[in-house]
Amino acid sequence: MSADTLRGQRRDGNRNRELASRLLGENGALVGLVVLVVVLALLSADFLTVTNLLNVGVQAAVTAVLAFGVTFVIVTGGIDLSVGAVAALSAVVLAWTATDHGLPWPLALVLAVLVGLAAGLVNGALITYGKLPPFIATLAMLGVARGLALVVSDGSPIALPGAVTHLGDTIGEYLPVPVIVMVAMGLLTALVLNRTYSGRAMFAIGGNEEAARLSGIKVSRQKLVTYGLSGAFAAVAGIVLASRLASAQPQAANGYELDAIAAVVIGGASLAGGKGKAFGTLVGALILAVLRNGLNLLSVSAFWQQVVIGVVIALAVLLDTVRRRGARVRPAAFWTGGAAVLAAVVAIAVAVAATGGRSGGSSGGGAAGGVKIGLSVSTLNNPFFVEFRDGAQAEAKKLGVALTVSDAQNDASQQVNQVQNFTSAGDEAIIINPVDSDAAAPAVQAANRADIPVVAADRTVNKAKVAQLVASDNVAGGKDAARALAKQLGGKGKIVVIQGQAGTSASRERGQGFEQGLKEFPGIQVLARQPADFDRTKGLDVMTNLLQSHPDLQGVFAENDEMALGAVKALGGKAGTQVKVVGFDGTPEGLDAVKKGTMNATVAQQPRLLGQMAVRSAVKAAQGGTLPATSAVPVKVEEHQ
Repeated sequence: MSADTLRGQRRDGNRNRELASRLLGENGALVGLVVLVVVLALLSADFLTVTNLLNVGVQAAVTAVLAFGVTFVIVTGGIDLSVGAVAALSAVVLAWTATDHGLPWPLALVLAVLVGLAAGLVNGALITYGKLPPFIATLAMLGVARGLALVVSDGSPIALPGAVTHLGDTIGEYLPVPVIVMVAMGLLTALVLNRTYSGRAMFAIGGNEEAARLSGIKVSRQKLVTYGLSGAFAAVAGIVLASRLASAQPQAANGYELDAIAAVVIGGASLAGGKGKAFGTLVGALILAVLRNGLNLLSVSAFWQQVVIGVVIALAVLLDTVRRRGARVRPAAFWTGGAAVLAAVVAIAVAVAATGGRSGGSSGGGAAGGVKIGLSVSTLNNPFFVEFRDGAQAEAKKLGVALTVSDAQNDASQQVNQVQNFTSAGDEAIIINPVDSDAAAPAVQAANRADIPVVAADRTVNKAKVAQLVASDNVAGGKDAARALAKQLGGKGKIVVIQGQAGTSASRERGQGFEQGLKEFPGIQVLARQPADFDRTKGLDVMTNLLQSHPDLQGVFAENDEMALGAVKALGGKAGTQVKVVGFDGTPEGLDAVKKGTMNATVAQQPRLLGQMAVRSAVKAAQGGTLPATSAVPVKVEEHQ
């Protein structure tokens, strides 16, 4: 063979390798998704079922639509932190105008999208004409939009018109409407980016804004278009999310802006601007959805799930940073290596978490051995629900039940996803501690259709069938708290109320009961009501502020012990003596504070017993047993002696 022939073969080989490298490099996120799917399919027999794959598509839809809008912004080198709050505001406006004010639902839909568009245009105006950094402008809009959603809804969910809820349904058996919306918005994004003047202008601005200006592009106008599109896409995402929950939640999509940004970056866009595509963003959103779904199916601890998701997001941003710093490195070779690293780390993280981070329960060895139960807790960032989970896990271990625990992180839509995952995984019973009683209904209805019994714990589920409600009465507990505080004050005095997270059923019910209880004591005057989100630190801050405006207050009711303990810290030496403090939940720290006298009373719900009773009821329901409609957990008021 001649030397020329050998050189020709080497050139052909190099050319083929370069082509393969470029193809892999330009689709690094897709390679990572494929590897992730293969790994999860090997680890879980439930992953590749048709039902579960449809669940993944539905669960990715809201994040993907948000991310498509954010793609426009990131291509220009900007950022939009307001999309989650704008989504919630748009959905609330839709429900408020259509349900409360009788506006025809098609017009309400248009108005909701216009609200999102307006919010985006305000962002664009603040950035282009007000010269605010995108981070600051959109962060401000996040607060404004979230606050307006709470103002319009008065902190409570609003039911959607029946026609709009169909956007969360499935056409036939295998065609979910949210997936159709996701694909349509993805195609629109690709069309704008690749086939319009505005799309080309976005890439030019992201590549070099000054050069774009000098070339004749009206940069300010294009930025208005960019942020307006982001707001409009956020509105569409909010409508889809609300349709899945059958109600508009003022606290919906909290933190979704971070998932949207992560999806865009995972999909190959650059935070420095000038790079991004619709397909990559879709793949990024699917990676996040597949991860969450797979980790649920593998019974990975809720805490480990956060670790794995965080690692993937950090890795994606790291790859973007390295790519920008190493611009002279051959891009195809870099992306081939980058995709391999991403895929390998995701696979390893999932495998390690799956084998080392399982949550609760064991199989075999008990009267209920082999029963598989899923438990979705509203939040594990609260000692009450940690105690509830611990009680459930202890009872599951005692009975030999395989119990999977998921943390909804006070996100109603995430909880819906978790219950859907339990359903597709073939769990024999599900326990749900609802974030919101109305929003949990669609997922519980799906479990009903699959003949999987559902036990509600602590809070009921409206408009769906539950095998049993295991709970103490929040309204009755609120009344008891009012009586306990009145007793401490001698029937008269000035008090403040520290409320829980606005819009949650627990806060509404406890507050309602407390108000009803106070009617027995006309001598008690409520000076102020302020939310602190069931959080101790926020309770401390709120109480500190209230002391400045109401130094003469004599009593405090906090809707949970965490906020009460924060109030105690703010009150200092006044707590329990000059200012009487009553909490709710009966957590260990709360009961200890009552013994010490810094808290005067707490309504004790016995969360560990609640978890134990819920598991026992779920096991009985899974085995075909008949349960009474409710099972009351004994509640008592613990007072300082």
